[in-house]
Amino acid sequence: MIRWAIIFLVVGLVLALFGFGGIGGAFIGIAKLLFFVAIAIFVILLVLGLMAGKGVKNAID
Repeated sequence: MIRWAIIFLVVGLVLALFGFGGIGGAFIGIAKLLFFVAIAIFVILLVLGLMAGKGVKNAID
C-alpha cells in the first residue's frame, strides 16, 4: 500500500509540475489517505502480533 501511496504522490507532483494543479492535488490527497491507512494497518498488526507473541510465550512456560 505504501507503494501505491508513493506512485500517487509522484504522479500528483508531475501533474502539478505540468500545470494540472486540480487533479494533481487530488492525487496527492489520495496518496496521503493511502499513507495514513497503511500506517494504521501497520500499527494494528504490530499490536496484534505482540499480543499473540505474549500468548504463545505464556502457553510455552
